[in-house]
Amino acid sequence: MLFRKLCDHFEEIFGALILAVMVSVAFVNVVTRYVIIYPLAFTEEITVSMFVWIVLLGISTAFRKNAHLSMTFIYDFMPLALKKLSFLIANAMCIVFFALLIWLGSVQVLDEMELGVTSEALAIPTAIYSAGIPVFSVLIIVRILQSCRDIVRDGRY
Repeated sequence: MLFRKLCDHFEEIFGALILAVMVSVAFVNVVTRYVIIYPLAFTEEITVSMFVWIVLLGISTAFRKNAHLSMTFIYDFMPLALKKLSFLIANAMCIVFFALLIWLGSVQVLDEMELGVTSEALAIPTAIYSAGIPVFSVLIIVRILQSCRDIVRDGRY
């Protein structure tokens, strides 16, 4: 029961943790900028990388809750059969897009690992930052499929 609830709200929990880290790091940067006059270089590196992660988690949440932005003016006037077809095509295109993002993100992570690329400020492998792209893209595809299953089962085209 608890595991199921954690899985259902993974994006919100992890996103809240990431946001807490981003806010803390940004706050420390502001304080040090005014106290010692020089900003901390690593703060921008962390916040920019985590921003990418939190955007992907937000996309996953939107698909899970079926709360993503949609333009339905033409769709609303379609007959049911055409609505079903449009729905399946749109979701298939989303899955293809995120599958490509998994592939390209994985290539990027592997290249960064092979080349030993490290970040400028913290000198940690940039593959750690980039790993969020393919990992969260997998999560997005899972959430798209869950949403499709629920919508098809309930007949809410």
